[in-house]
Amino acid sequence: MHVNAKKTAVSGLLMALSVVLIVLSGILDFSTLFFLAAAAFFVGIIIKEYGLGYGTAFFLGCTVLGFLLAPQKLYVLTYVMMSLYVLGIEFLWRWLGKHPDWNHRKGIFTAGKFLIFNVMYLPVLFLFPKLLFAGEIPKTMILVFLLGGQVALFLYDMAYEYFLVSMWSQVRDKIFGKQN
Repeated sequence: MHVNAKKTAVSGLLMALSVVLIVLSGILDFSTLFFLAAAAFFVGIIIKEYGLGYGTAFFLGCTVLGFLLAPQKLYVLTYVMMSLYVLGIEFLWRWLGKHPDWNHRKGIFTAGKFLIFNVMYLPVLFLFPKLLFAGEIPKTMILVFLLGGQVALFLYDMAYEYFLVSMWSQVRDKIFGKQN
């Protein structure tokens, strides 16, 4: 019983913090992507601590609360995309972990990250450019945004890995106690 109570308390606090970050992204426009990325990183924490199913439920709860409470619904969609990326790579990580005999798992993981991101990013870029940009968009700008998205993926992924490995492990020790 104690474990489920702690799990519920930690995930409830992280969900509240995620929703606050989503709402703040619409209020403080100078740090929108920072707040949304930080909120999406909490999905990864829940997955790491409690598993993919619990992480998916956490993501869905944050999404519903975000749509209900956030003033900028487009920012909630951005949070959804960032969180879906986190869910996708965590699923891929666990799936590759079940196949230790496969060669080139690191390459498969990297290609999978690239594929997951581009399956979400390219349709938005090519099919719904009016969501992102006002007016007519020259073809060269589409190329710039295509390449810029890949750079953004690289930076987001590096920040996510750093957050999960370095920062969360330090905070985790304070919340759960030292793990041997």
